[in-house]
Amino acid sequence: MKKLLTRKIFFLLAAIGFLGLGGIGRAQNTIPSNGLPLPTPKIFLTGPDTAFFQTETPFVDHVQDRTAASVLIEIAAGRDAEGAFYALEFKGVREFEGMKDSLRYRPAAGESAEDSRKGVARILKLGLMRFVNKTSTASRIDISLQASVNPTAVVDPWNFWVFSLGGNAMINGESSYQSQMWMGNLSANRVTPEWKIRLGANLHSNKSVYSYEDFDYESTSDSLSVQSLVVRSINDHWSIGATVSASSSTYNNIDFNLILKPAVEFDVFPYSESTKKQLRILYAVGPEVYRYREETIFDKKKETLWSQTLSVSLDLRQSWGSLSLSLSGSNYFHDFKKNKLSLDGGVSWRIFEGLNFNIEGGGARVRDQFSLPKGGASLEEVLLQRRQLATGYNYFFSIGLSYAFGSVNSHVVNPRFGSGGGGGFMISF
Repeated sequence: MKKLLTRKIFFLLAAIGFLGLGGIGRAQNTIPSNGLPLPTPKIFLTGPDTAFFQTETPFVDHVQDRTAASVLIEIAAGRDAEGAFYALEFKGVREFEGMKDSLRYRPAAGESAEDSRKGVARILKLGLMRFVNKTSTASRIDISLQASVNPTAVVDPWNFWVFSLGGNAMINGESSYQSQMWMGNLSANRVTPEWKIRLGANLHSNKSVYSYEDFDYESTSDSLSVQSLVVRSINDHWSIGATVSASSSTYNNIDFNLILKPAVEFDVFPYSESTKKQLRILYAVGPEVYRYREETIFDKKKETLWSQTLSVSLDLRQSWGSLSLSLSGSNYFHDFKKNKLSLDGGVSWRIFEGLNFNIEGGGARVRDQFSLPKGGASLEEVLLQRRQLATGYNYFFSIGLSYAFGSVNSHVVNPRFGSGGGGGFMISF
């Protein structure tokens, strides 16, 4: 009887022990000491202040046995020609076999010991992310930025300038006809959240020679334009800026033209949403200086006029490209009947990085032709379109490719005053 009771007690204790150990084992395999689901990296850390760094990294398991670790980390202080530093060596074993990394933290001049500890802890966390990312713990990690970073706070050999260069030459002819056409354009742009600078130049030259019996006729047409835009951001809705442009054109009877237009712009949507949508309202006012090649129909060889411009521009951007629409109106102060109303639009499809396929079109009602020559145009100039004629409207349509190169750091989006000056207010380039 006594032996039977002793045997029953033994089996009861064995069963309790088995169930208890099994339960503990299952609990340890399910929930580690820090409460995170398995698996988490097991870290064996050596170096100074290991207790501090362990408390700063609660998202991993810290073990006291090197053989139980899956990541070995060594923190060591050092010094070189640049000064003191802390070196962090990461080595993966077991499931992280083959993963290695070396990081450094260099304290700033006059930095306190406590700030240095926090700096090393930050580098330690960054280094651990490579390992944590391969575990289920990654789903519980969130990355945040403690302070905003200025997009221009990087070392850029181009200083955020982006350049675009294009040209075209065409020569053709036959026994009684020869033609030469030259075109070129150059632009330089620098865009940051605070400033927007655009510079551009366009050149066009066309020369034709016609021969008929004993008569030779030579026709030429030349134009040159230079444009600049400078914009300063005020807040998320307002901007101020100015455009300056100079041009010369045989077709328009302009020997020299200089336009200065200070302007202010308001975006109905915050500029921070410009990658998706914009609705900009721009007002500009300023002088226009003209020097004509021939006396105009208003008996002028030169004059200075003051004008104002109001434009409304809508821009929508998608992953495939962009769509734009702009309505612009302008008039001259000395005669409000001298005005112009234009509507323009365009679509740009992105083919690949830097290369775009573009379609643009628009039209205008014209009531402000000041430069028409008093002597009119000859029959040859009319037929060859070498002189501008009086008109009540104009329209255009274009299709082509564009390619940009330069700074890879100039990814800042600054929609102020539009891509080329704001809704027809400035000549696009």
